[in-house]
Amino acid sequence: MRGSALDREFLMVKQERAARTRQALVRAAAEVFATEGFAHASLTSISRRAGVSNGALHFHFESKQALARAVEEAAAAALEAIGRAADGSDSSLQRLVDATYALMSSLIQDAVVSAGFGLSGGFPRRSGGVDVRERWRDWVEQVLREAELEGGLADGVSAADATVAVVAATVGLERLGTGDPVWTSEATLMRFWNLMIPRLAAPALAPRLLARGARPAPANRPLGAFTVQF
Repeated sequence: MRGSALDREFLMVKQERAARTRQALVRAAAEVFATEGFAHASLTSISRRAGVSNGALHFHFESKQALARAVEEAAAAALEAIGRAADGSDSSLQRLVDATYALMSSLIQDAVVSAGFGLSGGFPRRSGGVDVRERWRDWVEQVLREAELEGGLADGVSAADATVAVVAATVGLERLGTGDPVWTSEATLMRFWNLMIPRLAAPALAPRLLARGARPAPANRPLGAFTVQF
């Protein structure tokens, strides 16, 4: 019995160490992809940044493509957390506004989210990969359809048309922000929403919407805190 308990404890410690190593590799890969791009990133630079050997990297990931998939999955999980954090907003439109601030904050502060978005458009899609930008588009469309059902959209504005505008703007800010962080700043996003809210929201709702966001962006959470579901 004593031996079995020690064996279980040893197995748990080994599993926890493996999980920490995997998380370190995913974050290191995200940082290298975000700074060097997928094409120029090397497995050696990723393993060095993670503080592990090349052998340890290959134990967890068979290729650079497998690492990219893991980064995309982690970024998609971060999007899920952003959506949940905005669930308590007063309306679907305020929820959308709040989520865009959390997204831009994550793009600035979290290499996993930044790399996940970059990988979505940076190289040919792979079988089994997660298109993070497409996940964002789907979430925005879902929230805007809810706003439409609530009567929160202005006359003549459809959820489909609003989705095009919001996704084009936010993904555009994300891309521009890779070269100049001003594009992903709160000031830039507030200017966008000050322009959009009077045109997007129903007259009865528009005065109650906060273009600056109704809540502060959530602080960064460790990679392991996210579940890979969306």
